[in-house]
Amino acid sequence: MKRALGLALAFVAGVAFAQQKEVTIGYQDMVVPYRIAQEAKEIEKATGYKINWKQFGGGGEVIKAMASGAVQIGEVGSAGISAALSRGEPYELFWILDDIGDAEALVVKDGSGIKSVADLKGKKIAMPFNSTTHFHTIVALEQAKVNPADVQILNMRPPEVRAAWQRGDIQATFIWDPVLAEVKKDGKVILTSGKISADTGKATFDGYIANKDWAKANQDFMMKFTKVLAQSDDNYRKNQAKWNKDSAEVKAVAKWSGAKPETVPAGMALYKFPSAGEQATKWLGKDGVASKALKATADFQLSQKQVEKTLPDYGVAVNPAYAAAAAK
Repeated sequence: MKRALGLALAFVAGVAFAQQKEVTIGYQDMVVPYRIAQEAKEIEKATGYKINWKQFGGGGEVIKAMASGAVQIGEVGSAGISAALSRGEPYELFWILDDIGDAEALVVKDGSGIKSVADLKGKKIAMPFNSTTHFHTIVALEQAKVNPADVQILNMRPPEVRAAWQRGDIQATFIWDPVLAEVKKDGKVILTSGKISADTGKATFDGYIANKDWAKANQDFMMKFTKVLAQSDDNYRKNQAKWNKDSAEVKAVAKWSGAKPETVPAGMALYKFPSAGEQATKWLGKDGVASKALKATADFQLSQKQVEKTLPDYGVAVNPAYAAAAAK
């Protein structure tokens, strides 16, 4: 009887989801191509849905809003996604917003004497804990056979990293723009997330996740939404040279991300935006880059006591269907 009641309630919830024709999407400050679709209301036109766009300051905030039911779809980094899935939250990854690539980098201060990861022993390096760069810092140290305990790893938010760097309190940081651009002025990049991902298969990325029940009840929306994401990325890949600080595209990205138009082209060039075909196979496919990256990140989070347990297989929360349809 309880099972029947549960099925009935699930059916009613599914119908309510489907009839709503409205969705709240949580987004962050990433400089990604589909901001042009946000500005032109292309998703609303393609789907017929009313979209409530809500900006958040970080992936943790997006996850909390999704857990409360206030947000159905959200932009979250791979570290945040793996943590949420490890906690058993009902989300599915359906699109790779960006392969972080060279947009996150390990920079050492000029005059610090650091020329390689091995030279970090005894030095101070800062980054936000529980982030993609924290994860890649540990991966880099393991690769270089350096015990993390021999390095002074400091937990700082980006503005704090900038201040500590300027005061000379730290010798290195693993960070992203806009702080990355600033520390490069008197520092040297010795390693990027793109290099670590290529060498180890432990990628970092920003992705789009959806509440599984909502997505199932709104598959037509999901198909059309993903198609717009794919077209926006394709537009950028084909016309990257035209995306300059004075272009309408870059102005749209700047408006929605909060970045300055003059910094957008260089910032976007550091990322990679996989095509729908690459996403459906290489990234989101069975045993693809995404599921392996989420598992590796979760194992790291368990070692740091950021999560209590991990899943045997993160592929169960990766859905390539919408990307595959967009690729046709």
